[in-house]
Amino acid sequence: MKEKVILAYSGGLDTTAIIPWLKENFDYEVICCCIDCGQGNELDGLEERAKLSGASKLYIEDLVDDFCDNYIVPCVQAGAVYENKYLLGTSMARPAIAKRLVEIARKEGATAICHGATGKGNDQIRFELGIKALAPDLKIIAPWRMTDLWTMNSREDEIEYCRQHNIHLPFSADNSYSRDRNLWHISHEGLELEDPASEPNYEHLLVLGVTPEKAPDEGEYVTMTFEKGVPISINGEAMKVSDIIRKLNELGGKHGIGIVDIVENRVVGMKSRGVYETPGGTILMEAHQQLEELVLDRATMEVKKDMGNKMAQIVYEGKWFTPLREAVQAFIESTQAYVTGEVKFKLYKGNIIKAGTTSPYSLYSESLASFTTGELYDHHDADGFITLFGLPLKVRALKMAEAEKNQ
Repeated sequence: MKEKVILAYSGGLDTTAIIPWLKENFDYEVICCCIDCGQGNELDGLEERAKLSGASKLYIEDLVDDFCDNYIVPCVQAGAVYENKYLLGTSMARPAIAKRLVEIARKEGATAICHGATGKGNDQIRFELGIKALAPDLKIIAPWRMTDLWTMNSREDEIEYCRQHNIHLPFSADNSYSRDRNLWHISHEGLELEDPASEPNYEHLLVLGVTPEKAPDEGEYVTMTFEKGVPISINGEAMKVSDIIRKLNELGGKHGIGIVDIVENRVVGMKSRGVYETPGGTILMEAHQQLEELVLDRATMEVKKDMGNKMAQIVYEGKWFTPLREAVQAFIESTQAYVTGEVKFKLYKGNIIKAGTTSPYSLYSESLASFTTGELYDHHDADGFITLFGLPLKVRALKMAEAEKNQ
């Protein structure tokens, strides 16, 4: 019997061309596995295409709720944002995909897993670190790094390769953006975006929404509720997390929310430029942060900010299945015990405008914060506090003045 390989299959030209390539170069039985993380109609027609290309079987695995509940929610709770802008849309999905690929490999008795990520990107790291952590015995095949066997360098080459193997596919060789889509976001790279001096062609580029200029002239109020850091409803309607993100994508796209143009530092060392659309994710992150402002004390917020940055780095670098991620997430989860309440905001031309936040665990005291004297706060106490708080500064200034005098 032939050895089996599990191919992470998107249905695109790259992974479709890999099917006959694997059979030709390794004599594997190829089992395709398409992981649905919410990429929508990109899944249409995949079974016929995979079989036509020589796969013996195709799995289409619905991971949307797993992706939302077990990967997105922890990152939202952490406030994990890479380099202040990127909401980790692709990064969060890769460990979920890797885990399911390993599960299918075990089920099928496969000896290898193959992915179509390039040798210049982050995804090869994320896929392979996940596989190594969960199944160190499985072989990993990365065609784009096997230049002695993988000789195709363009879409034209791949189309011709498929044609030579009697595989006629509905792909064209025209230039287009390189995109990755799931329920959380869609990324765009290539074409004019490869030049940081060029303005993105948003008319041609955007998929999930419109620019703020084209958003409605009337703002729209939205109310969300959270329980222990998890979103549970929009405008009074209870929903599971995946449906909340779908609804927020609709609202955010309509109002031009969550369009980010970034030059980021890849794990492999180079800078890359891309545009991310994350309409629902941007709203969800902001709403969660607004609630945390009300219920977390200052010292916890300071440390949590550092842990959020660490979580973003961990996820971006593909280190999800590590003790460090588990430890950071455990800290984050402990901070969410009282992140319960309601957040109201207005969406208007790319902006998320606060319109009121409430929580039964609010640490905000109106009597303390008001300019009138409350019974818990005596203005005279500030004299002693400032004297002690500023003592190091005063001592340093006195000592410096004494040193200058002695000179």
